[in-house]
Amino acid sequence: MTITYEEFEKVDLRSGTVTKVEPFPRAKKPAYKVWVDFGLEIGIKQTSAQVTVHYTPESLVGRQVVGCVNLGDKNIAGFTSEFLLVGFPDNNGATCLITVDPAVSNGEKMF
Repeated sequence: MTITYEEFEKVDLRSGTVTKVEPFPRAKKPAYKVWVDFGLEIGIKQTSAQVTVHYTPESLVGRQVVGCVNLGDKNIAGFTSEFLLVGFPDNNGATCLITVDPAVSNGEKMF
């Protein structure tokens, strides 16, 4: 399916830095609660992320990641997920996060 550039522009993918990570034992599948700083305009948002295969909480804090910040909120096991942390599946289906290299300012919009 082909989309127009104008349709693609509606997807708000932003750079951010992980500031806090906690285990999320109430989630159906292994997951963490993750907080990401998306800069002054957007601020810190939280999400639930099934990234426990390749990442520990300690390895995530300080990592620059990419998140879709305009999908609206979603309730996941009583926790409000405010954005989608994006990545690709490895050969076993585990999430490998999209990161930023070299670093950019938090809140930069992907184009």
